Amino acid sequence: MDINSLFLGPKSENEEFFRDMLQFMVNDHIGWRKYFHPDDASLPHLDEDARKEKKETLDRTREALLELAANLQVGSVPWFSPRYLGHMTTDTLMASLLGYMLTLLYNPNNCAYEASPATTPMEIEVGRQLAAMVGYDPLKAWGHITSGGTVANYEAMWIARNLRSIPFAIQKVMPGLMGEMNHWQLSNVPGPKILDLLDQVKTSGKLEEVRDASVRSLGIPAGGMGKWLVPQSKHYSWVKAADILGIGQDQLEFVKVKKDYRMDVGHLKHLIDGLINEETPVLGVVVVIGTTEEGAVDELDKVIALRQDYEKQNTWFHIHVDAAYGGYVRTAFLDENNQFLPYGQVKSQYLAQGFDESDTAWPEKSVYNAFRAMAAADSITVDPHKMGYVPYAAGAILLPDRRALDTISYFAAYVFEKEEKNPMLLGSYIMEGSKAGAVAAAVWTAHRVVSLHAGGYGKLIRNSIEGAYRFYYSLKTNPVIKILDKEYHVHCLCKPDINIVIYAFNQKGNTSLKKMNELNQKIYEKFSYRSGPVYASDYIMSKTSLSYEEYGDRPALFTHALGIPHSEWEKEQEVFVLRSCIMTPLLAQSNYSEYWNVFIASLKDKLAELA
Repeated sequence: MDINSLFLGPKSENEEFFRDMLQFMVNDHIGWRKYFHPDDASLPHLDEDARKEKKETLDRTREALLELAANLQVGSVPWFSPRYLGHMTTDTLMASLLGYMLTLLYNPNNCAYEASPATTPMEIEVGRQLAAMVGYDPLKAWGHITSGGTVANYEAMWIARNLRSIPFAIQKVMPGLMGEMNHWQLSNVPGPKILDLLDQVKTSGKLEEVRDASVRSLGIPAGGMGKWLVPQSKHYSWVKAADILGIGQDQLEFVKVKKDYRMDVGHLKHLIDGLINEETPVLGVVVVIGTTEEGAVDELDKVIALRQDYEKQNTWFHIHVDAAYGGYVRTAFLDENNQFLPYGQVKSQYLAQGFDESDTAWPEKSVYNAFRAMAAADSITVDPHKMGYVPYAAGAILLPDRRALDTISYFAAYVFEKEEKNPMLLGSYIMEGSKAGAVAAAVWTAHRVVSLHAGGYGKLIRNSIEGAYRFYYSLKTNPVIKILDKEYHVHCLCKPDINIVIYAFNQKGNTSLKKMNELNQKIYEKFSYRSGPVYASDYIMSKTSLSYEEYGDRPALFTHALGIPHSEWEKEQEVFVLRSCIMTPLLAQSNYSEYWNVFIASLKDKLAELA
């Protein structure tokens, strides 16, 4: 697979192919309209006044498009360029972009099958592909496209909430199935066992009665349903989800992160032990595979092992993997049969692309183990519009067992099993209503061109990670930048687990955290839309803040490494940092040093302006 042939290119290097495909798409769609009942009458002949009105209408359309084009060129962000080192957005695959544009001409709505007989099956197929990618059995699993990771996370909490209330509902409707279980025991029935119990409920014909006795009808009980544990590095959507779904933000417990900004599994155990002592159920635990600020990969395998230990003590909790950002990275670990590759083979494939041959080459064993463990999770969020390189908006929610749909659907999910090729109403068991079939088509087309294994997406993503590694090690090996009589030190927060680099500058001798924050704020403004038209920027980066409110005292280690005393951290309790998410595969190529030299020269110019 030639990576450079996947994109239009930073200088539109593949413009001839792109133009040809656009022309084909337009001609194909025009022909489709012409030959639908070709004997039908065309629009009526226009008289002189009508021709004048038609010209005026078409002229207004042309003028609106010209104005739109001008606004887009001036105000849009050049994701396609290796100079863009900002958010987790990049150039999109030509296949997905063209597939999206072609399908838009037909405007299918995947909420209902009758409005999308072409694209609903594509969405079901994509769901199975993504399920296989994360290690689920695609014949048993369920997945669908959402508007993004936020809605996918909502659906995960929605399903976990409803599922965990089912044992209480069964005890009310069919007490013989549950025996004399008390509240604590009912709160800790394992998810797979609940689904088996639901099978018995369906056989008895009492599914609707049980659902009516569950939280979906009765609401959250007065005492709540238990705690939802999330790492300090969580996405903001989890706080919103607790609000929207009635769990309550007070029911969120935040797990500390370690110095590598991965979840501290020891602290997770401490929190769970405390909740068990109080007989407070643990509703769910979120593990992040690719945090949106640091790109950290939590040690999922250790969390899975921890739950196995608790299960021996008759304690169980839902494990959701928020892999909205990092989910597609798992392709780098898969062979063509979706089998997880041995660690040494993953390393050798990385080195085979001509990348770093040192012991520090990607991936670390802990990262490998985390991705291997994804198949044991109870639900997973993945965003094709991130490292799937497809247009917005495309997230996905994945479940290992489609029977869980019975807890949220608005008619029995098992009806669909009778007509597997005709899934009918997606809108019956998803959170959204109307949804663009073009999104599903974009993901489907991308997967047709770039396979979901190490030789396809894995190769593309390895280039992205190598670009981040080169940027990270360039900063580490060039920690001092001299401008006239001043020196500026740069320090990275931690080694990237995938492809996000967090860093900050401080002037030598400065011990004021406030001044250091102001310096990095100014650097950011020089390298962002704030400095003027973003299209004219030399380089574009993003930023974030690491605060005590979110991370406790963990960021103090970072500020100390830049010469800031702890007393300053205690006073400010927030550090402003620069953030480069390097999704472009181009920085892994031989001309990286050219881009690095331009970056340093530009940085020196900006620092000189600030001096």
